Amino acid sequence: MKQLIILFLFMPFLIWSQSSFEKGEKLFQAKKYDEAQVIFEGIVKSKPSDVKSIEYLGDIAAHNKSWEEAVEYYKKLKDLKPTEANYYFKYGGALGMRASEVNRFKALGMAGDVKEAFEKAIELNPKHIQARWGLIEYYLHLPGIFGGSETKAASYSNELMKLSPVDGYLSKGRIEEYFKRYTEAEKFYIKANEIGKSKTTFQKLYNLYLNKLKDAKKAKELKQKFEAS
Repeated sequence: MKQLIILFLFMPFLIWSQSSFEKGEKLFQAKKYDEAQVIFEGIVKSKPSDVKSIEYLGDIAAHNKSWEEAVEYYKKLKDLKPTEANYYFKYGGALGMRASEVNRFKALGMAGDVKEAFEKAIELNPKHIQARWGLIEYYLHLPGIFGGSETKAASYSNELMKLSPVDGYLSKGRIEEYFKRYTEAEKFYIKANEIGKSKTTFQKLYNLYLNKLKDAKKAKELKQKFEAS
């Protein structure tokens, strides 16, 4: 009887919490991020361990490029759910973006945590594609004397090729483009576009033609073909 009374007393709160979350989720999906943020902050204030609301707050902060704030939300997520690969990926990504905003010395001090977060995501989910992308960017941007390595970036690209050929070819193109080997990058982006036939694969190749190879004719032909498909 006592348990029924307790359940009855807390039922209105549970219903309110659920309906508020659904409202916040709909606002987020409608890209009304400021309104959604207010609702999720209210939920977290009363339920500090509500992981879904915390994740939405982190995603809103990331959308607003408030990386320091996003890092705090994602750190809380991985602490609350230490077996969830995606929370480590989001934490690593936000931390990497935060590192790009601070001075070089401080950024180098954060690099190890970025790498560790992506590696943990892969450990928890061996098929995690985005974490491998994160490590590719990590090894490309980190100076060689501090561990940056084209070889290590390429090794994660090879892993992507096994998991997703489209991501594999895109990542190989990304590496070639980073080192300004644009003709080689074109070959990989073409292969990715032939397989993926998506807006993403089109955009990568189109941008390469337009901005790097300075080939307006190829860019125009590719765009016409994409729009006609």
